[in-house]
Amino acid sequence: MVIGPLLIGGLVALVVLILVIFFVIGIYNNLVSLRNRYENAWSQIDVQLKRRHDLIPNLVEVAKGYMKHESETLERVIMARNQAVQATQTVSANPGDPAAMKQFAAAEGQLNGALGRLLMIAESYPDLKANQNMLSLQEELTSTENKVAFSRQGFNDSVTSYNTAREHFPAVIFAGMFGFQNAQLLEIEKPEERNAPKVSF
Repeated sequence: MVIGPLLIGGLVALVVLILVIFFVIGIYNNLVSLRNRYENAWSQIDVQLKRRHDLIPNLVEVAKGYMKHESETLERVIMARNQAVQATQTVSANPGDPAAMKQFAAAEGQLNGALGRLLMIAESYPDLKANQNMLSLQEELTSTENKVAFSRQGFNDSVTSYNTAREHFPAVIFAGMFGFQNAQLLEIEKPEERNAPKVSF
């Protein structure tokens, strides 16, 4: 039986098509894995932020008893905390969304500023500085800030790996078709916001 050149050409084309399909599936699966990795890294940040956001009202409550004339400062802290909670919830829905991430970074920056002002003013209240509840809350807040910074580094590393894989050829050809958009790093917007507020007296 003689196999015609047309049949051989068809078989070669079929084999090439199958190889291309498996190649594209490999690219897709790799991008899914990397996206899941940075979403998981965000969830680690989210856990620490929830802890941080839960500590702040307790800190304000302890300070309120001593800082009766600083109600505006206390209200700013709570308002900034509430905005940060809202921004965290928004970005948690899609951690790669650049607009949500920028809104989140801005809200956290405002919270850091308000919290820093509160702790600076608290320095002038010796009884508050000596309060065991205040000291304990500050210690927990410092520990949480350190965990957030560590988790942020892990998130940014995961996002960088995803973005790099997405931008490599030939993945860049298929990434847009499959809905893999560029993910946003978690960056602090202003230099003064790069430092966590000092929370120890």
